[in-house]
Amino acid sequence: MTSDNDLGLPQLSEADLAFDTAATGAMRDVPAAAKSAADLEQVFDVPVMVSAVLGSSRMPIGDLLRLGPGTVLELDRKVGEAIDIFVNNRLVARGEVVLVEERLGVTMTEIVKADG
Repeated sequence: MTSDNDLGLPQLSEADLAFDTAATGAMRDVPAAAKSAADLEQVFDVPVMVSAVLGSSRMPIGDLLRLGPGTVLELDRKVGEAIDIFVNNRLVARGEVVLVEERLGVTMTEIVKADG
């Protein structure tokens, strides 16, 4: 068996191994450099798919094939209930449908935290 001294490793004392807890605690309190939108400039042109889901419904394929223009499809949500907002098929927020200059839009009311 080879000892540390045979490998030419330095000898450390207990003082060398002790951590300065006051200094490391101070390091945790130092805020990271302020982030801005400019820090994300590299991803500004990355395309993403944003979907606002009003609700959903399940039915047999036979019923689906019989749907025609003017058919009312009952969804699993109530009027006024929050809609789900997905980015690349991942739930990121909930919101409400709004009317903006005769066009439908969505306003976010809640950001959904990712499951870690």
